[in-house]
Amino acid sequence: MTQAAISDDTILSVRSLSVGFGRGASAVTALRDVSFSLARGRTLALVGESGSGKSVTSLALMGLLPPSGRIRSGELLFRERAGRVIDLARLDAPGFRGLRGPGISMIFQEPMSSLNPLFTIGDQIGEMLLLHEDLSATARHKRVIEMLELVEIPGAAARVDAYPHQLSGGMRQRVMIAMGLICHPALLIADEPTTALDVTIQAQILDLMRRLQKDLGMSILFITHDMGVVAEMADDVAVMYAGAVVEQAGVLALFDDTRHPYTQGLLSSIPRAGLGPDNRLVPIAGTVPSLAVLPPGCTFAPRCPHSQPACRQPVRLEEKAPGHRSACIFDMAGVA
Repeated sequence: MTQAAISDDTILSVRSLSVGFGRGASAVTALRDVSFSLARGRTLALVGESGSGKSVTSLALMGLLPPSGRIRSGELLFRERAGRVIDLARLDAPGFRGLRGPGISMIFQEPMSSLNPLFTIGDQIGEMLLLHEDLSATARHKRVIEMLELVEIPGAAARVDAYPHQLSGGMRQRVMIAMGLICHPALLIADEPTTALDVTIQAQILDLMRRLQKDLGMSILFITHDMGVVAEMADDVAVMYAGAVVEQAGVLALFDDTRHPYTQGLLSSIPRAGLGPDNRLVPIAGTVPSLAVLPPGCTFAPRCPHSQPACRQPVRLEEKAPGHRSACIFDMAGVA
């Protein structure tokens, strides 16, 4: 535990986080010097391709790294609703069990594999209350139904006794949101919560999350690879590549004045209406490098159309404009 200084309006401050897997010759560094912060009541999107380190970051925050993984260095400073600041990197297992639910909660990517098929959704949502609040069975059952109504599941009183396989994908995702919010957490981590849903249901889930965020006064760490979802959900954005943050800015600044070639590549690959022969999708060349054998200097340089010999030198995340940081030796403002 710590009383390390973070500003009063900051709920989460990740500082120089490094996470590794394995030991000895087989050791791999999955996260390298990751830093970002999240303010109260705001949404920060962590963006990047598969393998960029987004989910590992969330698992570190939740204390759910597999046995082969460990935090090698850094601080994960979290402010509880009561105002106490704790370092999650140094929190033990009992501490995390008390924190998950009322402090930090998480919505996982695939609800069908996250929900237990042998228990009703009411039992699974109510388990959070059983762990963290002293309620009678009747009061717990009533609270679960109220939560199902809050996430707009029709016929909540009847659905509370349903099993996961009896619900549609959209309703299962709403159950996951209800489970995550039943203890009114200060911070909600949403790991690709709409990936498996069609666009209509996705829009409904995003609208629901925005409304609940406003009603409950919580902060959201939203993990996604979909820049369209980022534009709709986020206040701030941290772009990750090969285990490191390469650009961080407010969402409008990121889209209007991109400062890193990787982010420019992500934006250029977004499907848009009215694409013509002179306005094609531009894929990012190459593939994400192996974390076991990273290129020297800028890890994006082998795929970057602006790469120069100087890019083989070490590069750090630096401020290029007020509130806008980029890990590129060049000032890419205005460069398409």
